[in-house]
Amino acid sequence: MFDNLSYNWRIYRALRRLAKQRVGMVFQPGNIWVIEYAIPDDEETDALLKTCFMRGWVEPLEDSIPKGQLKPDGSLPDGELFKSRGPLWKLTDSGWAAINRSHQIAILGLFLSLIAVIIAVT
Repeated sequence: MFDNLSYNWRIYRALRRLAKQRVGMVFQPGNIWVIEYAIPDDEETDALLKTCFMRGWVEPLEDSIPKGQLKPDGSLPDGELFKSRGPLWKLTDSGWAAINRSHQIAILGLFLSLIAVIIAVT
């Protein structure tokens, strides 16, 4: 039970991180996007995003995008700029609803209105 709750919490955190991403600048020539607050590119995040894809919360915006990281001071790395390739994910409307917990709020509102009707009738 706790494993399921922990996994769902990690999915929720990954969705929130994905929602915070933004394009900070575009390098020319080549039209290379520098994404600020980028979601980590590791195996756990990949599994979480693929689970979200199965649930319809995210979808790939582009596939096989070259990926790399800047140095901590923001300068370009020495040597090879791109180290891997992968999809660029975007949130769907269902993903935004999952972040804002719209379903839970609707269920709570229905439950409270049902209680109000029962109290009014008695």
